[in-house]
Amino acid sequence: MPQVATTVTPCVKVEELRVIEISFYNHEYYAVYHLIATITHDDDLTQPWVVVVNDAEIHRAATLMLCHRYICWEYKRGTLPVQQEAPAATTGNEVMCEIAAQCEQFGFELLDDGIYKDEQKLGSVGCTEGKWWVVRASSVHQQKVPCDSALDAVWVLSMVELMQPSCKELLDKPFDELTPQEWERLREYQPVVERELVAA
Repeated sequence: MPQVATTVTPCVKVEELRVIEISFYNHEYYAVYHLIATITHDDDLTQPWVVVVNDAEIHRAATLMLCHRYICWEYKRGTLPVQQEAPAATTGNEVMCEIAAQCEQFGFELLDDGIYKDEQKLGSVGCTEGKWWVVRASSVHQQKVPCDSALDAVWVLSMVELMQPSCKELLDKPFDELTPQEWERLREYQPVVERELVAA
């Protein structure tokens, strides 16, 4: 049997797609940090699931899984339309979820104006154009320090030494602003005069 020469074209390596479920009816598809498509749902009775790229419908199907397969197939073939730069609010959801997850691991509290531990601000963490950064609250110039990931950024904040205010400073603070730990420190506080009398 004669042998036939065949040419084998190597498969193009494509980045692993990540799916972020915003809600049951809304999903975002990312390649690395770039949004490539979204899936939404509307009131169509036969094909309610819609693939959207650049705010335009490019595919419609009866199930979420059919839309998922469509995105994966078209992306691997290189025929999926290129998504223009995603608005900051879309990627902001992913960034905030990542920061919140890391804060939870370290026992920190994530508030609108930064990351806190025991009601003391440690600093802020963010991601701009796929690059993570951290700003310590104690930093004089409030410069963004680059980090490799959200984990690294929150870890940097975990290294911040919490400065405990002195008992004298606590006495000047309004009582309704004192934390339970600060109340406990005040209970144990003895003024210098009393200490001298007790020693005598």
